[in-house]
Amino acid sequence: MTTIALIGAGGKMGFRLSRNLKPSDFEVRHVEVSEAGRSRLAEELGIDCVDVEHAVPGAEVVILAVPDTLIGKISHQLSPLMESGTMLVTLDAAAPFAGHLPEREDLVYFVSHPCHPSIFNDETELEAKRDYFGGYKATQHIVSALMQGPEESYALGEAVARTIYAPVGRSHRVSVEQMALLEPGLSETVCATLLAVMREAMDEVVNRGVPEECARDFLLGHMNILGAVTFDVQPGAFSDACNKAIENGKPMLMRDDWKRVFEPDEIADSIRRIT
Repeated sequence: MTTIALIGAGGKMGFRLSRNLKPSDFEVRHVEVSEAGRSRLAEELGIDCVDVEHAVPGAEVVILAVPDTLIGKISHQLSPLMESGTMLVTLDAAAPFAGHLPEREDLVYFVSHPCHPSIFNDETELEAKRDYFGGYKATQHIVSALMQGPEESYALGEAVARTIYAPVGRSHRVSVEQMALLEPGLSETVCATLLAVMREAMDEVVNRGVPEECARDFLLGHMNILGAVTFDVQPGAFSDACNKAIENGKPMLMRDDWKRVFEPDEIADSIRRIT
């Protein structure tokens, strides 16, 4: 039985992982520094925590379910406790990409991140339809990278990832550099920013007199069908009027060089700000 030390087990993300690992075949040692987190684990999952000195030594896998800004500090603190061959798992590519992990060639570094449930899915149960984050009821896909370590280590890392993010559909393997293009590049710098702009646009329409419920229904409905056509989920094409609106609107909303956000130096700068 593989032993996992879960650091930050009672936090926002750590609790989700603790819940999914509880019925698994892994032996899990839970570490949580906050009293609130420890109490929640005990009351809701019946899990008792242990000190880090008892959790990390001898564990084959150490998962850091902690904020990006703390990964460098905590991973270096744990380094003396990790035996040669231990797999260190992070849930985001930012800190590994930025070089914040300890310089230890004898450790395995594995990065895995959820795609989150797609807005176009086949969920029919109410709980699954409302599981927007994933890792509970709705199926989601995942992305993983073996940053360093022997090739045979990937299978263990993927097995851990499929468990902590379950239920999982497709499992994609990429490099850490490619994962950084996906996040923060694609998902946050581009997608989250444009969604924030769309929300501001909705609020502006409301400020100009359109009832809020009407504006919300109109925007979310159009996001659904326009998104389905754009991403080839729904066969079809935009009207000539819509295409003309895109042609006229894009220069007003987007800089000509906006794709520069994916250049290596821009990705690196973004990650430095995050970490």
